Amino acid sequence: MIGTRRVDGVRLARIAHPGGVAFASIEGDGDDAQVLEIAEHPFGNNPNFTGKRWPLADVRLLAPILPSKVIAVGRNYAKHAAEFGNELPKDPMLFIKPSTTVVGPNVPIRRPRGVGRVDFEGELAIVIGQPVKNVPAARAASAILGYTVANDVSARDLQKADGQWGRAKGFDTFCPLGPWIETSLDAADLALKSEVDGVLKQDGRTSDLVHKIPELVEFVSGVMTLLPGDVILTGTPEGVGPIEDGQSVSITIEGIGTLTNPVQDV
Repeated sequence: MIGTRRVDGVRLARIAHPGGVAFASIEGDGDDAQVLEIAEHPFGNNPNFTGKRWPLADVRLLAPILPSKVIAVGRNYAKHAAEFGNELPKDPMLFIKPSTTVVGPNVPIRRPRGVGRVDFEGELAIVIGQPVKNVPAARAASAILGYTVANDVSARDLQKADGQWGRAKGFDTFCPLGPWIETSLDAADLALKSEVDGVLKQDGRTSDLVHKIPELVEFVSGVMTLLPGDVILTGTPEGVGPIEDGQSVSITIEGIGTLTNPVQDV
C-alpha cells in the first residue's frame, strides 16, 4: 500500500534495484537493514512511499543526490591551509565543481593521463532541501535536507599551474558522494577520518571549520540561488595526499557512515 512517512531523522539514499533507480529510505543497521522505495523525490515533509522494500544487500547504492551544482569551499580548516603555506581567507573561498564530477560509493575515481599528482580530500557535504536565496545564518537549518560524505578529488599539479581550480577540481568522477544523506544530525562537531588502503591520513573534526555551516549557507545563498539537491562542500582537514592506481580511499564521518572508492588510471 502506498503511504506517507516523514523523512525527518532517516537515511536517504538513491538506489539501483531490480526494477530501476529510485530514492529510498534506509531503516535498520547491518544485516537487518531494509530499503524502502520513495515514489518520487525526498524533498518536502511527506514524500510518498511505494510499499516496495528490499534488504540493503540486494540493492546498489548510488550517489545519494544528483545536484544541479556543487559549491566547494577552499581553505576552511586552518591546519590544511597551513600545510600548503596558504593564508586563511577572510570570507569563504568558493569554487564550483561540475555536476558530472559526482559519482557514488564504490565507483572508481578515474585519474586522467598526464595530470600529475591527484589528491583525496575528505569533506562534510551539506545537501540543500529547498530553493533559497539570501537565507540568514539563523535560518540556515531550515534550508538543509541533511549531510553526506564527500571526496573533493584534486589534480594538484594542474591546480598550481593554472592559478585557479576549475580544471583541477572538475574532472569526471572527482566528487564521490555517499553513502547516503543523514537528515537528522548535529554536524557542528563530528569526527572526520580519511584512509588510503586502510592507513589513516586525515583525522579532523568539523568543529575546526573556520567558517561554520550556518555562515556557509548564508554566504553561498547570498551569491547564488540554491536549489533542492545542491551540495556545499565545507572544506577538508589537514592530511590530504596523493592517490595512485589500484588504491582505495575511504572517508568516514561520525553519524553518517563511510564512503569508499577505488582509484583507477585511465
